[in-house]
Amino acid sequence: MARPVVGIISNSVLINDSYPTHAGGTMNSEAVACVAGCLPLIIPADPRYSPVEDLLEICDGFLLTGGRPNVHPEEYGEEATEAHGAFDRARDAVALPLVRACVERGQPFFGICRGFQEVNVAMGGSLYPEIRDLPGRMNHRMPPDGTLEEKFALRHRVRLAEGSVFHKLFGAPEVMTNTLHGQGIKRPGARIEVDGWAPDGTPEAIHVQDAPGFTLAVQWHPEYDAANDPVSRPLFTAFGDAVRAWSAGRRAPLQRSA
Repeated sequence: MARPVVGIISNSVLINDSYPTHAGGTMNSEAVACVAGCLPLIIPADPRYSPVEDLLEICDGFLLTGGRPNVHPEEYGEEATEAHGAFDRARDAVALPLVRACVERGQPFFGICRGFQEVNVAMGGSLYPEIRDLPGRMNHRMPPDGTLEEKFALRHRVRLAEGSVFHKLFGAPEVMTNTLHGQGIKRPGARIEVDGWAPDGTPEAIHVQDAPGFTLAVQWHPEYDAANDPVSRPLFTAFGDAVRAWSAGRRAPLQRSA
């Protein structure tokens, strides 16, 4: 039987500063294929090519990836400033309505970094443009230099709410994670439950309350070394289980009518 399909939301990238592409990091595909056990499918993050209604029918679940461009602040009622960085309005136009549709349908998604922020904004929340500029906050951005291993190294603990879905998933009150982000949650959106915090109070793990499906999202990057990392592996395993359950439920009516 064919593996269920996970749509990986891509990022717009210019190759050699001139050739436009839609790209997805290899480690995202590897985590989906090798840990979640699903078929990774790179989705062009542009509504002209990827209408949300089509994506919901083609894919069984979605991975909302990290990316350098940020969600445009107009999406949460604020004006853009230099501190907000670069934007990708086409991705906003796909990811935000996709999150809301998945929450309503119970279709699973897993948000990572920018994807974590997209989930919050899609549900009516807002973002800080630069966490490190806030009093008492640490610098959550990735080191500017070094190897890939050094950039994705574990750098801080995340404290988990007792009894939360993340606490149960990891079987521990706190975990070690990497950190490679500049923005972060300012105001949680409607039904957004914050389940994990960095030592400086920055939200790091969320889910959508009372949603019928898998809606977990994290601010760190669990796709790195997902097969071996003790925090990443259970996240992608649980996501894969949710996608398979959705796929099986969707196939059942077809099998009964055959």
